[in-house]
Amino acid sequence: MGNLGLEFEVKRYLGIDQNSDLPVSIQDWKEEARKKMSQEAWSYLEGSAGSESTERENESSMGRYHLRPRYLKNVENCDLTSEFLGKKHPFPVALAPIGVTSIINEEAEIAIAKAAKNLGIPFSLSTVSSRSIEDVAQVAPDSEKWFQLYPGRNKDVMKSFIRRAEKSGYSALVVTVDTMMLGWRERDLKLSYLPFLKGMGLANFFSDTEFLRLLEKPPSEDMFAAIREFMNIYVNPAFSWADLREIIHMTKLPVILKGVTHVDDVNEAFNTGVKAVVISNHGGRQVDGAISGMDALYEIWKSGDVKGEILFDSGIRHASDIVKAITMGAAAVLVGRPYCYGLAVAGQRGVEAYMRQLLAELHLQVALAGNTCIQDVRNKEIYVRN
Repeated sequence: MGNLGLEFEVKRYLGIDQNSDLPVSIQDWKEEARKKMSQEAWSYLEGSAGSESTERENESSMGRYHLRPRYLKNVENCDLTSEFLGKKHPFPVALAPIGVTSIINEEAEIAIAKAAKNLGIPFSLSTVSSRSIEDVAQVAPDSEKWFQLYPGRNKDVMKSFIRRAEKSGYSALVVTVDTMMLGWRERDLKLSYLPFLKGMGLANFFSDTEFLRLLEKPPSEDMFAAIREFMNIYVNPAFSWADLREIIHMTKLPVILKGVTHVDDVNEAFNTGVKAVVISNHGGRQVDGAISGMDALYEIWKSGDVKGEILFDSGIRHASDIVKAITMGAAAVLVGRPYCYGLAVAGQRGVEAYMRQLLAELHLQVALAGNTCIQDVRNKEIYVRN
């Protein structure tokens, strides 16, 4: 694979990096993204539930866990190849589903899908995407794509989405279970802003035959009625384990359950028949005061009682966060908000540039900690500061 980290450093230092006009630090990416976005869009992307304590804890909790480097090993050809969902991938990284990305950059999910294809990493398309299942599949037909499903009230619409994803070449179904209602997000409330109420992020609904059957007129003729119907069926507070089993039986795709933080829920999910579980608190956007993603992952790992494959998101900002998650049993991580900073700054090029920086940092991080490959990281000693 070569030394990604060294190659990136040399090009940057010599001034021959084609993306040398773009930021490097996550804070600089964030600041540049904020300049590019409207106040409403920025607040929607950055906002979290209530006091936003869960989001802050997602990032700060990473500092409680410390790696124990070991040296005098030949790490010249450090390999980041990883296996998850029964396939080999060049990196233990995927792009998390983010909705309504047209408010970030007009290229939206088209840019993200193209970037993921060029990077060779999986990309998750949100139910509430700005471009349809089919349009995204068309620009990246051969790359690994997952479809993220918010299990709403209308089963016919859900089935239709699943069939469309299967037909379009998506390889997994990510069922998000922590958004049965939208969290209390003060930034959006202050600005009276919810993009769905403006018809944004509804491409999959407005292109779906089952959804259109619910309307007296097409959205082009009565947008208000179409949006109202979407809001009626978008989420489902009554969703239960029995409903999850029904979804699993609806599809031939492997199902990934996303949004739990307790070991009992993890194992119940595996008993139900899911292929993998994403330990996630939705980036702090749903439950204020909830346990951080990394603390939850640590508890689940230390329980020694996990019966299937674990993925992780919520708080990934640096390569060290990725290594810590993998040390604690995660097969791979999902990166969310940070790649959206790249999207805001420079569209597809920004997503690719940010992710290449993160992967170069990961290569250095794994090797400098004394590992010949990413697999060596698993179950290593980790120091926990109280």
